Amino acid sequence: MTSYRRSFFRNLFRRAAASPITNFLTTVILSISRLEKFARNVALPFCACSHQAQDNKSVLVCSEIKCDRLPTMTVLVLNLYPAIELTDEQFFQLCQNNRDLRLERTSEGELMIMPPTGWKSGNRNGRLTQRLFNWTDADGKGIAFDSSTGFKLPSGADRSPDAAWIKKERLEALNPNPDRFLPLVPDFVVELRSASDNLNTLQAKMQEYIDCGALLGWLIDPQNQQVEIYRQGKNVEVLQSPSALSGEDVLPGFVLDLGQILN
Repeated sequence: MTSYRRSFFRNLFRRAAASPITNFLTTVILSISRLEKFARNVALPFCACSHQAQDNKSVLVCSEIKCDRLPTMTVLVLNLYPAIELTDEQFFQLCQNNRDLRLERTSEGELMIMPPTGWKSGNRNGRLTQRLFNWTDADGKGIAFDSSTGFKLPSGADRSPDAAWIKKERLEALNPNPDRFLPLVPDFVVELRSASDNLNTLQAKMQEYIDCGALLGWLIDPQNQQVEIYRQGKNVEVLQSPSALSGEDVLPGFVLDLGQILN
């Protein structure tokens, strides 16, 4: 498989090298997605997989966590710098060209490619944003955002948290272009860990939000049945299997019921 990948990308870069940079990267992203799909759908000896009979059905069983033969969603990271240094406009256009994927850019210029999540993570995230939006509408003092929103952070990173909230007065004072990424760090931010998310990566992302000025952040981790709470000037607090979370003085009166989100 290694030689196949090497040949695949060598031919890909040879064909696309003369293309405009955003079109080139779009070609790379789509090709990687096709390659990953190919790896999952063919019988390649990557791990000790076997078929077992369960309820008169043949079920693929894998003894390892990461298995290319299982339909897992994989977060891909492309280290573009210094070969390619995208401008803000080029990165924005790249996101517009790949609306079915969630793209982020780190402060070091790495491109993170996150495919759509599984249905369970999608349902959890829907409940999270629904409850935040309902409270925001009733409160009237801020604006809530879902995972499709891009934020340009002071660190230089471009992030799309699973849910976020900003005070209306901050947004109105800036009067940003509504059709572009928002050049503000949210007051409140939430990341909901999915099956493909690396915990250390998410923890670093949460700390980045706080370092850039976010007041409150929640890292909800259904896999470990815990929530990490990030606050300005304080150590991270870890709660094991909480039933609800308080918005504290950042979102006074907001209580997130974690039913069907954490469980």
